[in-house]
Amino acid sequence: MMSRRRWPPWSARAQLGNLGMQRFKIPLSAGTLLALLAIYLIWGSTYLAIRVALEGFPPLLMAGVRFTLAGIGLYTVLRARGAATPTRRQWAASALIGGLLLIGGNGGVVIAEQWVASGLAALGIATVPIWTALFAGLWGSWPRRSDWLALGLGFVGVVLLNLEGDLRASPVGAVALLAAAMSWAFGSVLSPRLSLPSGLMASAAQMLCAGGLFLVLSVGLGERLATLPGPRPVLALLYLVVFGALVAFSAYTYLLPRVRPAVAASYAYVNPIVAVALGVGIAGERVTGFALVAMCIILASVALLAFGKERAPQQAPAPISAGKPLS
Repeated sequence: MMSRRRWPPWSARAQLGNLGMQRFKIPLSAGTLLALLAIYLIWGSTYLAIRVALEGFPPLLMAGVRFTLAGIGLYTVLRARGAATPTRRQWAASALIGGLLLIGGNGGVVIAEQWVASGLAALGIATVPIWTALFAGLWGSWPRRSDWLALGLGFVGVVLLNLEGDLRASPVGAVALLAAAMSWAFGSVLSPRLSLPSGLMASAAQMLCAGGLFLVLSVGLGERLATLPGPRPVLALLYLVVFGALVAFSAYTYLLPRVRPAVAASYAYVNPIVAVALGVGIAGERVTGFALVAMCIILASVALLAFGKERAPQQAPAPISAGKPLS
């Protein structure tokens, strides 16, 4: 009597099961984890460093010096190690992404921190993952049904945040933070879709382009050093050059093509915690209960976006013949 043959074979079914489990896994290498840790902690501290640097430097001049020095340093090291010079097309793409991430994103924060506390500025930038999810829809990757809850929650948090006293007293600061978050998010979504230099040369090219544009804007708007900066602003600027630009921005550029946008933007929910703690503990900044409520709501929304499950592929796997392993 012929025995009934089970379909698919046990070995094939086991492989199908493993495939199903892998659909929801986001592999994070050691390099990816280190890069995430760098942008989580370092960028959280740069909000206070920017506020200290502004004690001695005009905003656009400070940003221009920061990214020009960092870009020159990184570019020189990479070229000495044999890295290829970016092509014209890559320079053009680097100027566009550098403009969105650094001119629009970082520049908005620098302008806002002339009137807004560093912790509150970080909280405003916590909306980046929300804008990232929405801008990703321009390329057909619209938020899932479960994401709309997070987006709605984040919108409520943003509305509450803008009712906070310091932001209502400084509409320019509030608009600058909103524009900064939108510009950074759009640049992050667009970046993997352009022809950029490979590896860290992408960071160097973007910082060189943005640094030059910052300096041109600074001269055009008539910024001048009123007095010689003291040691505190100078040390803060050096910290921004070495850690905020060279280390953390390079780590972020490393992450963009390796993880989905929501994970790359998840730094925005850690940075406010670091920034608020440093602002209160070191700079004596005050955080109202109203702002803390808004922070909790925004952080809950971006956590839902950043760590939600990946969408499973819609098509069913092709039939597996007996004895043939999955490729």
